[in-house]
Amino acid sequence: MRFVRGLLLLLLLAVLAVFVTCRSKDPEKRTLDAFARREAPGRFVHLADGVTHYEIAGPDTGHVVLLAAPFSVPGYIWDPVFGMLADSGFRVVRLDWYGRGWSDRLDTTYDQALFVRQMTGLLDSLGVQGPVAVAGVSYGAAMVTSFADTHPERTGALVYLDPVLNNRRPLPPRERSALRWSTWMVLQGGAEQMAASQAEDLLHPERHPDWVARYRVQQQFKGTRESWRRTRASIAVEPDQMEQLRRVGSSARPVLVLWSRQDPYMAFDESRAFMAALPHGRLVPVDDAGHLPQVEQPEVVTGEMVKLLRSE
Repeated sequence: MRFVRGLLLLLLLAVLAVFVTCRSKDPEKRTLDAFARREAPGRFVHLADGVTHYEIAGPDTGHVVLLAAPFSVPGYIWDPVFGMLADSGFRVVRLDWYGRGWSDRLDTTYDQALFVRQMTGLLDSLGVQGPVAVAGVSYGAAMVTSFADTHPERTGALVYLDPVLNNRRPLPPRERSALRWSTWMVLQGGAEQMAASQAEDLLHPERHPDWVARYRVQQQFKGTRESWRRTRASIAVEPDQMEQLRRVGSSARPVLVLWSRQDPYMAFDESRAFMAALPHGRLVPVDDAGHLPQVEQPEVVTGEMVKLLRSE
C-alpha cells in the first residue's frame, strides 16, 4: 500500500511540475479585456464576429485607403507609411486581424471569409460605402485578393507589397492539434522563435531595435497562438488563390505591385508569375529592403502609392 501511495505521490508531483513549468514559460498570461485595451492606441469597434482594434488618420474628406496586415503581425507593420499617407491627404485605416494585436481572440474558424467580414464590417462601421483603395503586405495580399474578389463594387485601386497568397500549404504535424502546437510553442521555444524570427523579415534589423519587442506584446494574451494555428489550418484546406487573383486582375482597376529585390522569402523572380495574373498591374522593384519594404523604404512605397491613388 505504501508503494502505491508513494507512486501516486510521485505522479502527482510530476504533473504539478509540468503544470508549473508550463505556467512559468507560457507568455499567454493575460486576458484581452477592456482593462488591458486601455494600453492600446487607436480605437475599438464591436463587429459581428468580435471586437476589432483599428486606427484611422487623415482628413475626413480624403480618399479612403485600407491597409491590410500580414499573417501574424498587427497593424503597426504599416509604420511609417500609415502616417505619411495621412499627411498626403488620404483617409487611412489600418486594423489588427482577429487573433492579432488588440483585436479579439475568437473561438472560430480563421478562414478568408472571417477576415473579409472583418474588413467589410469595419468599413460599414465607419460609414464607408464607396470603392476604397486596399493595400496588403505579405499574407495581407491574400486578404486583399479575397476582399476584391468578393466585393468588387467596394474595391478601387489595389496595392500589393511582397505578396503571399493561399497555396494549399500542407499543415505540419505539430500544428494538427492544439495540444501539440501549444507544447511546441510553450515548452519547446516556439513562441520565442516566432518573435525572434520577425527580425529576419528586415534586411537591416539593426535599424529597428524594437521590432521583436513590439511583436511580443500580443503574445501576452490568451488565445493568440491558437488563432495562428487555426489560420494555418484554414490555409491548408482553402483553394489556391491564383485563379482568384486572375479574376481580380481581369478588372480595369489600377494595380500596383511593390516587390523587394532582396526579399528572403518571396524571391523577386516570383514576381513574373504574379504579374502574369495582373495584366493591368505595374511592378515596381524596391532596392535595399527585405520582406517589408514599407518599413525599410517607406518613402519609396509611399511615393508610389500616392502616385497611383492620385491617378484614380
